[in-house]
Amino acid sequence: MNIFFATNLKLLRKRRKRTQEEVSFSTRIKRPTLSGYENSGVLPSVENLLTISDYFGIAADTLLRVDLDKLSEFQLSQLERGSDVYVRGSNIRVLATTIDKNNRENIELVAEKAKAGYTTGFADPEYIRELPRFRLPFLSDNKKYRSFQVSGDSMLPIPEKAWIIGEFIQDWETIKSGQPYILLTLNDGVVFKIVENQLQERATLRLYSLNPLYDPYDVHMNDVREVWQFRNFISGDIPGEAGPQQNLARIVMELKKDVEKIKEQMSKNSTTG
Repeated sequence: MNIFFATNLKLLRKRRKRTQEEVSFSTRIKRPTLSGYENSGVLPSVENLLTISDYFGIAADTLLRVDLDKLSEFQLSQLERGSDVYVRGSNIRVLATTIDKNNRENIELVAEKAKAGYTTGFADPEYIRELPRFRLPFLSDNKKYRSFQVSGDSMLPIPEKAWIIGEFIQDWETIKSGQPYILLTLNDGVVFKIVENQLQERATLRLYSLNPLYDPYDVHMNDVREVWQFRNFISGDIPGEAGPQQNLARIVMELKKDVEKIKEQMSKNSTTG
């Protein structure tokens, strides 16, 4: 088994822009000892390993077993923000992804005909590796994007066959009500909806179609596999009379008002009855 502690320690220290003296002061591990870890391949004691793990916020197993130098910038930044599989266990949402020769995240394309396969293969690195991929220079290297082709009139005014580009959402608590997202759900596969975040109250997300003719519905968080926040779309057709972003908040508010009116009327009927 390969041990990557020496290179990982040096990488993390330099990413934090810390000298060995600064890490030594903060961890109370002698500087020559730290130098030995980085340059001589000396493995730390259990106590020092846990101290360094706490200092960087990276699990001890990761420090030892994962070659962090092979990760993309997106994967490293996610790790540093607390998305460590060894730290969070089953709470982590592991994303299969691809990178280019410069360790930058690709944007994988999930065409309409590939959606059925994506529903079962989304976590399979081999499946994801077979998807077409590209890059857009105006998108951040520190975030992960994927593009999904939309179909059906529930997506209007987004044109049929347009490509929706979404940013991967690791922490679902950050989902903003009234904003559009692409979701991979257990029952419905890939859907593009406006989301109302009800995770705290009901452990559900309420999904609204962009086309207000479709009724909203709730999906339990256990039935959601991935969430991608809408960033932009690519299409050869011109959208309808108003762009999607101008209408999103209005549609959500109108739908919510209609639901409240129905509830209020039902309450009055039950009281008078």
